[in-house]
Amino acid sequence: MHQRRNGKLKSNDDMYGNLESGRRSAPSSGRGMSSHETNANIMESQNNDRIAELSEQVARLKGLTVDIGNEVRDQNRLLDNMGEGFSSVGDMLSGSLMRIGTMLESGGAKHMCYLVGFVVFVMVFLYWLVR
Repeated sequence: MHQRRNGKLKSNDDMYGNLESGRRSAPSSGRGMSSHETNANIMESQNNDRIAELSEQVARLKGLTVDIGNEVRDQNRLLDNMGEGFSSVGDMLSGSLMRIGTMLESGGAKHMCYLVGFVVFVMVFLYWLVR
């Protein structure tokens, strides 16, 4: 392949050979950039684009970590409240068990039959609800 410049034929090998070797071919207007400068400018713009992409990704990751931190704080608060609730339920159950024990010691067989009947009724009712 050949190009015609100023009436002269110039082969592509001469043109691209100069670009690959880093030499500047004789510009017709006298104000051209060398291939090294052109490559440096291209690489610089590519680097700037990649830096912009990375900064966007870092901003997204920062937002995500802030959201995760907020969610962790909320979950910890919920778990603390649940722990307090379970401890109060545990206190109520231990008090109930102490009263049942006192009732069984003093009340006799009649109260035991009521207790067993109540437990059986609750189990049947729960079975009926689940089914």
